[in-house]
Amino acid sequence: MSVSIYNLLAAEPPWFWFSVEAALHIAVFLLVTYSCLKTRREATSALLWIFVAWSFPLIGPLSYLLFGINRVPRKAWRKQRADNEFRSERQARSGKSLAGIGQSLPLVYWRAVHDSSAVQPTDAEAQALNKTLDPILPDYPLLCGNAIEPLVDGDQAYPQMLSAIRGARHHVHLQTFIVWNDAISREFLDSLAEKARQGVRVRFMFDSFGSTGAVLSRLFFRYRRVPNMRIVGWTQANPLKRLVQLNLRNHRKILVVDGEKAFMGGINLRQENLARPGAPAIRDYHFAVSGGIVQELQYSFLRDWYFMTDEDPDVLLQPAHFPRLKAVGPALIRVANSGPTPDEMEILSKVFFECLVAARQRLLVATPYFVPPRDILQALCSAARRGVEVALVVPRINNHRYAGLAGQSLYDDVLKAGVRIYQRRAPFMHAKALIVDDILAFVGSANLDVRSLRLNYETNLIVYDPAFITALKQIVLNEIAASDELETDAWEARGQFQRILENFCNLLMPVL
Repeated sequence: MSVSIYNLLAAEPPWFWFSVEAALHIAVFLLVTYSCLKTRREATSALLWIFVAWSFPLIGPLSYLLFGINRVPRKAWRKQRADNEFRSERQARSGKSLAGIGQSLPLVYWRAVHDSSAVQPTDAEAQALNKTLDPILPDYPLLCGNAIEPLVDGDQAYPQMLSAIRGARHHVHLQTFIVWNDAISREFLDSLAEKARQGVRVRFMFDSFGSTGAVLSRLFFRYRRVPNMRIVGWTQANPLKRLVQLNLRNHRKILVVDGEKAFMGGINLRQENLARPGAPAIRDYHFAVSGGIVQELQYSFLRDWYFMTDEDPDVLLQPAHFPRLKAVGPALIRVANSGPTPDEMEILSKVFFECLVAARQRLLVATPYFVPPRDILQALCSAARRGVEVALVVPRINNHRYAGLAGQSLYDDVLKAGVRIYQRRAPFMHAKALIVDDILAFVGSANLDVRSLRLNYETNLIVYDPAFITALKQIVLNEIAASDELETDAWEARGQFQRILENFCNLLMPVL
């Protein structure tokens, strides 16, 4: 039977197979078009994916399946469902605690959050800006009693992080985007393994895409049998969970030790963050925090962990993970989490926008990748046109050439609006920071580009603390001192080929 069917098919004329292939191509193309149009998205991105699907049979639709789908219906969005389930578990335990049934975690966590939720900055301008952010971040109230310290490069951040890990008594939760199979990554993993053997519970999460090299080199294999230590790679390309999306990455960098001390920011685990003879460290910022805001970072980590592992909420939502914390400093801080799930879609983009439109005197912006959505670009230019002093600090030479070129395609508009662009000389600057009128600082893992603001899972902090802002401002001014200001006339004199290359890279940014 099978032989006869094969013979029949083999006897079909070439036009028959051409017709079948054309029909399949059109059907798949229409499916991609439907997927692009059923949810409102940026026109450039939708049109580009439609073009790719039509122009490149099989390869185009497959690329869209793996990289282009960044939104799916709410009922089918597994990360959103996992977040909701975890929130329900927390709320259920809060209710039991409030009813006097027990002193479980959420009572401690929920009370710490809501006892501080009425806090407002004392400065009138900061207070107005914070009220604008309240509706955007209803689940992340402004918390008082915190301390925050900026740490520049791995030379400052790594020693403090390792010291905190080695002093852990109960648990260590570490999340990062990039792990390399190098000396500093092995030092961190060895320190985690040592604490795990001592009885400290260690949970370590890395992004599988960002840490591809470490995975392929089997870095984590040697730690697979360490008791009390579990290592998990974040991915949304998991056939067991029916996930095929390679484009959604977890870009957060969070370390929480004993629920009392935390670190977050932009520094990954790699040797380039440490200065070596003849090779200065990559410029990057991390932040040591303590106080009630640690519980927000703890919950952010555990929520991601629950999604990847389905670990028992009774274990994750235990009182030891959320101890009662005393006020330790004057900083008012709120978390701003963002990701492609419906509840957190473009939250960071909205926060950036509100900060830019609220500025009246000065904006300091540092970012390694400058490819913002159109509304943020216009808000930045509008601030400069209304007289705000706007300084944008970017790397002179980018580690991702296409991203640097894409950002350069926007420089004409930015310079004409009055924004001053400073190109930071080597070493490469991976730092991200926004300072608004010396009253607010916005720091964390998010870059000022489409990927961070719309595709990645990111964690940033909104900080009101004059001493911290003064320290951070001086750090950014140091970057400016090590930069060359881009002059409008010199920039406009660049060649036509350079302009074409910039515009081509900018066109591709929505799908990269």
